[in-house]
Amino acid sequence: MTIRTTHTRVVEAPADEVYGLVADVGRWPVIFEPSVLVRHLHRGDDEERFRLWATVNGQVTDWTSRRTLDAAGRRITFEQERSRAPIASMGGQWTFDETGPRTTTVTLDHHFTVADGVDPEVITGAVDRNSVAELGALARIAELGHPVDDIIVTFEDRVTLDATAAELYDFVYRSDRWPDHVPHVGRVDLTEDADGVQLMEMDTVTEGGIPHTTRSIRICVPAERIDYKQQLPPAMLFGHSGAWEFADDPAGVVVTARHTVAINPAAARDILGPGTGLAEARAYLGEALGTNSRNTLLCAAQYVAARRAESAKAPS
Repeated sequence: MTIRTTHTRVVEAPADEVYGLVADVGRWPVIFEPSVLVRHLHRGDDEERFRLWATVNGQVTDWTSRRTLDAAGRRITFEQERSRAPIASMGGQWTFDETGPRTTTVTLDHHFTVADGVDPEVITGAVDRNSVAELGALARIAELGHPVDDIIVTFEDRVTLDATAAELYDFVYRSDRWPDHVPHVGRVDLTEDADGVQLMEMDTVTEGGIPHTTRSIRICVPAERIDYKQQLPPAMLFGHSGAWEFADDPAGVVVTARHTVAINPAAARDILGPGTGLAEARAYLGEALGTNSRNTLLCAAQYVAARRAESAKAPS
């Protein structure tokens, strides 16, 4: 039996801008709470395929989807090529109808079937909750009245260290060791499932002495990369996702630390002062996030050097 759902929301923003937020699937992890990670498998002018990790009923799952994008008609259709139980199949579409100069009616349709033995009402409830949450998150960003490139920004640091990709990956992967080696980290609780999906909760203190707790989902590819999405981001952000990438190089290992954030302008003013603009908020975040990443990598290099020294002293 195919189940169909429709959810709508009026968004006080131009239709083309709202369409653009949904069309750029790479930004979803910092806009939509359920979305964790997107990896493109193919990208064309008006169609694409990608693998998406997301939370459904509190659990992390993933599937492969294809989408067709019609910018002129402001319509995006999607179909899961490979669904995961309890979903047997799923597809749908987004439409964006301009109902005023700065008013858009967004409609999100789904059609789906469930796996044998699964209660359809449970899945329908999950689709309902996620759809309402996604439309609300879309409106939250679109209705800020700022260009999206001023709100959603990416910072990147790249360093070369005297280590191997496997050694540096292991340090970042075993974040439960960080409280013993990274000064700004006070506590880490870390669990992992069989698919390399980690749940990490961490207490840190900023250089200004401000403590905060973050909760993250991490997708791990051994010796290559760790992608993450913060479920509990810092107060200044609507969303925060990122990646650690490791590549062996003749000079050692090249590590890239990348952060993508969606800035909450009101929270930035509350934290940094009433006159704070988005440019100042971006500068502050770039420095704060970059400093934390660089400090973590410095600690990683020191950890690797210490382990190598211990191994050299050990009797053969």
